[in-house]
Amino acid sequence: MDSLSTKRVCVTGGTGFLGSYIVNKLYEHGCLDVVIPDHKLYDLRRRRDVLEMYTWMHPDVVIHAAASCGGIMACSANHGKYLYDNLTMSLELMEAAKDFNVEKFVAISSVCAYPRDVAIPAKEEDLWNGYPEITNSAYGIAKRVILTQCQAYRKQYGLNAIGLIPVNLYGPRDTFDPARSHAVAALIWKCMEAKKKGTSLVVWGTGSASREFLHAEDCAEAIVLATENYDGEEPINIGTGVETSIRDLVGLIVEATGFKGAIEWDDTKPDGQPRRLFDVTKAEERFGYRSKIGLEYGIKQTVEWYLETQCSNLEK
Repeated sequence: MDSLSTKRVCVTGGTGFLGSYIVNKLYEHGCLDVVIPDHKLYDLRRRRDVLEMYTWMHPDVVIHAAASCGGIMACSANHGKYLYDNLTMSLELMEAAKDFNVEKFVAISSVCAYPRDVAIPAKEEDLWNGYPEITNSAYGIAKRVILTQCQAYRKQYGLNAIGLIPVNLYGPRDTFDPARSHAVAALIWKCMEAKKKGTSLVVWGTGSASREFLHAEDCAEAIVLATENYDGEEPINIGTGVETSIRDLVGLIVEATGFKGAIEWDDTKPDGQPRRLFDVTKAEERFGYRSKIGLEYGIKQTVEWYLETQCSNLEK
């Protein structure tokens, strides 16, 4: 598409974790006109609010990064909410994008859309070869549907809609609420709490499961590159191509936080999906993306941000 410098880009969820990085990257790539729907004014699950948003904002491009999501604990407790919220937002936003002649719609899916026992490394064509991990299946199904919606609207209406599938995200600005946070943020919070209280660190599962961890800044760079350069019906994986066990992840976080106590593995709690690792070759082939931020550095950076912002806020 034409340079983003001439486009008005709407980023749903633009004040959130990933969305705020997307906004930063858009400016870095020369976009001069970025608009962010205020969730207090626009409930993106309601058609009336979505139509009003498009009427007032007149975006050329929509990057849909808003989502209802969380870690294993949150997903297990919110199957219905996460299914409804995510399905409804994507359905209403893309339907209205078609009616308002939006030039490009960028849909952000999730690694949770993949089958529990997908072959590793997971390739985009394997997305429908099984059911998602049960602890996050409702959320995963919702994130599959948005990819199908992109393909359906592209085929029937000619809407330039693309779907991107990021792996597990982490980084500064993440949510550190233990009831909602993802793996890295949750473990940093647990380490700091155990360190403060002088207790052991209790980690869910056995530590044998693996994940692929992507810094949110890297993910945002991929999303903007795809917005600029990718026009295809096939969803594209966004990741690092590096697999890390939860046990090794805990080791990196323990070192970064300076935690010296005992580590207890609670195997009565679920591991979640056994392995996660993406084949990321298509992202490089289609729009020239490769991740840059290593996990060890990214975790240290995230811990520093947590200490500077979250801990200082608690002390005030």
